[in-house]
Amino acid sequence: MGLIAIGAAIAVLTGAGAGIGIGIATAKATESIARQPEAKGDIRTSLILGCALAEATAIYGFVIALLIIFILGSK
Repeated sequence: MGLIAIGAAIAVLTGAGAGIGIGIATAKATESIARQPEAKGDIRTSLILGCALAEATAIYGFVIALLIIFILGSK
């Protein structure tokens, strides 16, 4: 059971990576808007798309962690 918990914890760490990535992307987008306010719409669109993809990665990691716990943990 111990190795299953470690595997699930590693799978959940994708959320930390996604959080860091979204934070960096938001900082860069804010800097870009400050430098070129007329490109605000294009920058925002790209930021939202990138954040959605990063968040999807975190959700996949969470789902994998749940699968590890409930499917492998029940054996």
